[in-house]
Amino acid sequence: MKKIFFFALVALFALNVNAQEKPVYTFTDIVNLDKTETKDQCRTGTCWSYATGSFIESELMRMGKGEHDLSEMFNVRMTYPKKAEMYLRYQGKTQFGPGSLSHDVINAIANYGVVPESVYSGLQNKETEHDHAEMDAVLEAMLKALTEQRTVSEYWLEAVNGVLDAYLGEVPESFEYQGKKTNPIQLRDDLGLKAEDYVSFSSFTHHPFYEKFILEVPDNFSNGVYYNVPMNDLVMMTEVALKSGYTVAWDADVSEKGFSFRNGVAVLIGDDVPREELFTKAHEELEVTQEDRQKAYNSHSTTDDHLMHIVGMAKDQNGTPYFIIKNSWGSENPYGGLQYVSYHYFLMKTVGILLHKDAVSKAISKNLKP
Repeated sequence: MKKIFFFALVALFALNVNAQEKPVYTFTDIVNLDKTETKDQCRTGTCWSYATGSFIESELMRMGKGEHDLSEMFNVRMTYPKKAEMYLRYQGKTQFGPGSLSHDVINAIANYGVVPESVYSGLQNKETEHDHAEMDAVLEAMLKALTEQRTVSEYWLEAVNGVLDAYLGEVPESFEYQGKKTNPIQLRDDLGLKAEDYVSFSSFTHHPFYEKFILEVPDNFSNGVYYNVPMNDLVMMTEVALKSGYTVAWDADVSEKGFSFRNGVAVLIGDDVPREELFTKAHEELEVTQEDRQKAYNSHSTTDDHLMHIVGMAKDQNGTPYFIIKNSWGSENPYGGLQYVSYHYFLMKTVGILLHKDAVSKAISKNLKP
């Protein structure tokens, strides 16, 4: 995932300053599932934790566990040392940065548990907004310096943890939550969260369909495994999950000019449409083939830019279907931080999805190879 920092968000706003105040699209929701309050990742590249954390919070609501505000920065704090370890093992010949993927949150839950936001916010010294620019720079410089040493001592992990504790705070071993003393592992178990319940899917032709593969994107430092399915199966799976009450974590490319947080929509528009006309009227969208998806991936015009949370389905005034996403860029758009993503955009720009295994339709499950 490219690092979606504050300046990138500002750029997205600026690109659409000529949009009409009156919405071009009128949406009718078909499915709109339970979700927690929209958050803002601010000046960080941690959309993966916000999106998947939101997904887990909706999972808890679906499971009848009530509404919980879980700490995104706990996942970040526990994942960074793993990224640092892989960077050193590859002697700096791989990426180190703030980006990760949905399965890294699942891994953090499996290995370390969960912590409420009220216990671990990741904010220090009365800070009110996250800004990881300095922390990321310090960590990257430290790790690059280590790779330049002839040998690496056993103290590197202590140094990395020291930086993380300084910027994000020390993780509590135990804490009070809802009138009970608990700890991250115990809270995870009390909430019934099981890492093995979640599975990832993608759709690219350089691997066989219905088999597992390691998705080749820079942020997949943990070599997360995805099932590979045809692109139309991705849409069907997402529809079936939503209609069955399950939300979906979504990894996608948001660099297309038709993706507008400010306007609350994402549509797949051709290059022949001038930018100033993008959101002044509805335009016919581009058709998408499996070959189109693969070419975009091969050419790097589709990359793992940003992770979001799919919470529903809708149709516009013309009957065109959309997925409803919950973003992590705050609530300052016409839909309170939600966004309507057309199926055309989803087909072309989806990198991967993560969902509960019980949400996978039988039609898909029967074709999956172990």
